[in-house]
Amino acid sequence: MKKIFLLFSVFAFAFTWVSAQVDEKTAAEEALKTKVKAAEIDSAKHWKCTGIVGLNAAQTGLFNWAAGGNNNVTGFVYANVTLSYKKNKWTWDSNLDTELGLMYSADYVRYPWRKANDKLNFTTKVGYQMHPQWYLTLLGSFRSQYAPGMDYKKVDAGEELEPTLISKWLSPSYTDLALGIEYRPNDIFTIGVYPVAGRMTTCTYEPLRPSYGLPMRDDSTFKPVALNMGLRINGGINYTLVKNLKIISTITLFTPYTARIHDEEHGQKFGNFDVDWDVAIAYSFLKVFSVSVMTSLKYYEKVMIDGPAWGKYHEGPRARVQFKEVIGVGIGYSF
Repeated sequence: MKKIFLLFSVFAFAFTWVSAQVDEKTAAEEALKTKVKAAEIDSAKHWKCTGIVGLNAAQTGLFNWAAGGNNNVTGFVYANVTLSYKKNKWTWDSNLDTELGLMYSADYVRYPWRKANDKLNFTTKVGYQMHPQWYLTLLGSFRSQYAPGMDYKKVDAGEELEPTLISKWLSPSYTDLALGIEYRPNDIFTIGVYPVAGRMTTCTYEPLRPSYGLPMRDDSTFKPVALNMGLRINGGINYTLVKNLKIISTITLFTPYTARIHDEEHGQKFGNFDVDWDVAIAYSFLKVFSVSVMTSLKYYEKVMIDGPAWGKYHEGPRARVQFKEVIGVGIGYSF
């Protein structure tokens, strides 16, 4: 009987000890999970992602239409997304503004498929808070496009058989690196002044270099890269006016301190700004559908664009205001 009681006591003690170890291990695992989850939640509080993304399409069909026009189908994808991080006095903001679209028109016997729109803008900046609303900021940006851009005017007029190439990937592209001060009174509006700003303009396709203001060598050929130091001014708005109505706008101004090397006579003077101004407005309804309006205005003093005379300006290649507007209805989401 004593042996049975002793054996039972040993078994009970072992069972209790094992159970205690299991409970301690379980408690430790639960505590670790809670700690990890709390850390994840705390980390997520520092991140914020806002923007609009979508796919738009439009179709136009004409039959005996006196006003004229073209039968066509157009579609494009777009995204304007900002990812922000803020912790203590440090901030990090990155923005991708991009779109790509195609148009098909059977009315164009030659080249019925044509590019409708094409844009690739990326900006990232790191800021250190010196005052509740003022930040010392280091900024980098890149602007270019995805696909070749063609001019079909002479093809459609029957003057030429092949379209004229006017742009392509990295021809041109603009890469900026700048240091300055940003004013951020709230989460909606920002404005920055960057007195130390470098811009690298590239054009990898040699025949296009004169059109985009690349510097000329002594042998009358053009360099693929132009470097300038200058002043950059930024402005931005990211605002949700009412539920599901998002407004995003950015403007960038750049002027060089000195004219480009080998182009002293025709170099861009300080105070003559290159301009990039983009606006995107999107309204979402029924959760998945959206109406969007997007505009882009550009002016580059060294970008030569052919065209007619206007006022005091001569006919032919010269610096001109560039403007694009796209209105679309399709599938979209704003956040």
